[in-house]
Amino acid sequence: MVKCIIFDCDGVLVDTEKIGNGILLSMAAELGFEMKLEDAYRDFNGRNLKECFQEIEKGIGKKLPESFERDYRERSFAAFKTQVKPMEGIVTFLEKLKIPYCVASSGPVDKIRLNLEVAGLLDKFENKIYSAYEINSWKPDPGIFLHAAKEMGFDVADCIVVEDSKAGVMAGIRGGFKVYGFANGYNNADLEQEGAILFNTYEELSALLKF
Repeated sequence: MVKCIIFDCDGVLVDTEKIGNGILLSMAAELGFEMKLEDAYRDFNGRNLKECFQEIEKGIGKKLPESFERDYRERSFAAFKTQVKPMEGIVTFLEKLKIPYCVASSGPVDKIRLNLEVAGLLDKFENKIYSAYEINSWKPDPGIFLHAAKEMGFDVADCIVVEDSKAGVMAGIRGGFKVYGFANGYNNADLEQEGAILFNTYEELSALLKF
């Protein structure tokens, strides 16, 4: 019996992955880094931004400019303010939920709040937002999900995690959670391989959970 749902944010609640990855790849391309958007979905999603930067540095064989992170955050925040939308079906799914839920993300709190606000979901997650930056533990380490479950007052066995990234599924499984993977066409094989139960729409997740 599921008593609490722990949602990832980007690509699960809000449609941001294309925006964030697109900006990161275009900035990295200016420095000679090449990667397809679908590969970024697979390799970067759910990971600490610093790890993504290290990957880019490895690819170009040198350190990124000191201003790279600041510039990326400024450009992505500006885009998020106008372009972020809720994932299809999530509003209806949340409105029908009769059990507690929260969000646990690798992003900083201000980024999570901004994206939820622009997508019209912030009121549904007020006081239920958990960031890896608050505990200095990033996926695939399970720390953020264990922290969220504890703060929500539930045992791991009573919670499920909803994720769309390989790192996120790994974190959930390592923490002992049952993980449902939001398949987007790029991530299906990776999520399944890491042990997630796949779903394609929130209607399908409702059916899987017998809600």
